[in-house]
Amino acid sequence: MSSATAPAAPASLPKDPPGGRKAVLVWSIGVAVYFVAVIFRTSLGVAGLEAADRFHVNASALSTFSLLQLLVYAGMQIPVGLMVDRLGTKKVLTLGAVLFTAGQIGFALSPSYGMALAARALLGCGDAMTFISVLRLGTRWFPARRAPLMAQLAGLVGMAGNLVSTLVLAPVLHGIGWVPAFAGSAVAGLVVLVPLVLFLRDHPEGHEPPPREPAATAGAGGFVRRQISDSWKEPGTKLGLWVHFTTQFPAMVFLLLWGMPFLVEAQGLSRTTAGGLLTLIVASNMALGLVYGQIVGRRQSSRIPLALGTVAVTALMWGSVLAYPGDHAPMWLLVCLCLVLGMCGPASMIGFDFARPANPAERQGTASGITNMGGFIASMTTLLVVGLLLDATGDDYRIAFSSVFVLELLGISQILRLRGRALSRERDRATTAVAGAVVTAGAAADIAPSEVSPARP
Repeated sequence: MSSATAPAAPASLPKDPPGGRKAVLVWSIGVAVYFVAVIFRTSLGVAGLEAADRFHVNASALSTFSLLQLLVYAGMQIPVGLMVDRLGTKKVLTLGAVLFTAGQIGFALSPSYGMALAARALLGCGDAMTFISVLRLGTRWFPARRAPLMAQLAGLVGMAGNLVSTLVLAPVLHGIGWVPAFAGSAVAGLVVLVPLVLFLRDHPEGHEPPPREPAATAGAGGFVRRQISDSWKEPGTKLGLWVHFTTQFPAMVFLLLWGMPFLVEAQGLSRTTAGGLLTLIVASNMALGLVYGQIVGRRQSSRIPLALGTVAVTALMWGSVLAYPGDHAPMWLLVCLCLVLGMCGPASMIGFDFARPANPAERQGTASGITNMGGFIASMTTLLVVGLLLDATGDDYRIAFSSVFVLELLGISQILRLRGRALSRERDRATTAVAGAVVTAGAAADIAPSEVSPARP
């Protein structure tokens, strides 16, 4: 058969990234940036009481620090997802590291409440650029079957950053003071910038993303509208957002701001004991992250039961602590609460396991950004409501923390509403992909002999 009449070979299916040592090294650079971002993000959680004294503010004003930071973070998720899809991981991560380092330095040196708020907003903007970028690195450098585990590992490293805030920054803050502690910690941001700029790559060689269609490059406005619209049309993206919304915020609110005041002021614990309980949340999170990642990676059907089970156990433990008849809950009950709160982070990562298969590679950043908004919107809302209720009730933590149940009920109702459509669409897409692979393989087998064998006489 002549080349003029030979049928064109079918396009091959996209190859899975190879993984391997180089993938681990590149991914580790991105995760190191995220690790530092989480240290900066959670640094206020161990300095809430000191911040109230330094800036002479009440509970509502104190919650505004974390509220503004999370507002910026949540508001940046879709723009950051679009940036990652359009500009690539390295550029977005580099910009993020510069911004959150500048924010940490500014927070250290701020002489007033207003300037400190601006510094936390800048920090939140930079922080918002890290996690989605790390998720994108995982999908670009590792096989798809590894995606749930790599996402959980990224979350685990982030919780290690929280651990550093609790175990390292807290005693340093109490020992050397506000400015040296926060300004000194900002050096970590400069340290991770060096390997980021020199060695990080968006994808392995031979696995470049496909060129955008002409319509995608015609204008930024059309690209943005299409990316957001197409991602949001997918039930899996919406389900991912609500899973993230419902599971993440109880632990986030506790670790980010209100855990230390609750344990010290409402439960009568010393700062050292309270810090140990916060550390227990982080340790539980890190241990359970590996477990959740392995379970979801092996059994996709476990995603909804794991998410809803985590919400149910969290609500049960919060209810037990808040309804305890004595003035202070016993230590064993507080320990159980903190162990259960450690489940929230790993459970929130399940949201990305719904959004990921629902969207093609070129929309992964945008879809992840939409999903990631969920937990931070819930955390932001709860941070504000708890602060307002504390001021309105004379620091009644039982009433203030009861707001957790309202958001959990809202999230559960949305998960139950969306799960049927999302899972059905996911199954249909998987069936279509398998059928396409079979057809492609069959067509290639038919063509191969005539292409490589000489014609018989």
